[in-house]
Amino acid sequence: MIYLNDHLDQLDVEHALSFLSEQRRQQALAFKHDLGRRTCVAAYLLLCEGLQREFGIMEPPVFSYGEHGKPFIVGHPDICFNMSHCREAAICVIDSHPVGVDIESMRGYREALVRHTMSDDEMQQIGQSANPELEFVRLWTMKEAVQKRSGEGIRSDMKSVLDGAGRVDTVVSADQRYVYSVAYSDQ
Repeated sequence: MIYLNDHLDQLDVEHALSFLSEQRRQQALAFKHDLGRRTCVAAYLLLCEGLQREFGIMEPPVFSYGEHGKPFIVGHPDICFNMSHCREAAICVIDSHPVGVDIESMRGYREALVRHTMSDDEMQQIGQSANPELEFVRLWTMKEAVQKRSGEGIRSDMKSVLDGAGRVDTVVSADQRYVYSVAYSDQ
């Protein structure tokens, strides 16, 4: 299931802090700027909502972390989830198999970044697109979602990430403020 909040400006962060685990509260408060705090809280609240709806879990989840930093819920290792956020939105995906999600704000890109992260075919897709910025962000979120699904984190060779990546769904917001991709397991 996908849980999305793209109305972050309506989140009362101070009030919401009382619903977080102490662990997540400390993580949120470590952000120096309001936006970082707000997106951290929003993503966690989406996870809480999903856990309540899908599993009846009412207590705020506490995380432990895998070898490469991918979080899992203490006491519930069978529940797979992933969270992401950008300036405009926060997202959380919950599944019974490993899953990854990335959400990014629409933005320009640097040619050097495209050459470093995109395959020849992907560079051609971007160059021939009616909206190159959108195509870049779409491909970028797909790559990050696949890497987050695996739990390996961002690797140095980003060009081949989508080779044999399996199912990756991408959504562009109606007003094109953000793009998100969800990478599902083949199981």
